Amino acid sequence: MRAGSIEALAESVEDGGSTEWLCDVLADGRPEAYQQFAEEYYEVTTDIEAIHHIHALQPLTQSVVSALNPDVELVDLADDLAQIGYPVPGAEATSGTT
Repeated sequence: MRAGSIEALAESVEDGGSTEWLCDVLADGRPEAYQQFAEEYYEVTTDIEAIHHIHALQPLTQSVVSALNPDVELVDLADDLAQIGYPVPGAEATSGTT
């Protein structure tokens, strides 16, 4: 599991309890807990196998992305994936090169 720094919300920000709800999901640690959160929050059906794939930090593929959102292309996520250090196919071949 990966972890990074956390920035607290400003005291003036009201989140309606969503921070506690999301922390509960993250603390639970099970893909099924995230699936329940995502389906309730986004009001969509999610693919549990795709969630398991991501939870296991397996390299992201277009088929996994499409299973979660058919309107998104893997290439469009490149900057976000690089920012969080998420593995993508072929990254090991190019890591450490300039």
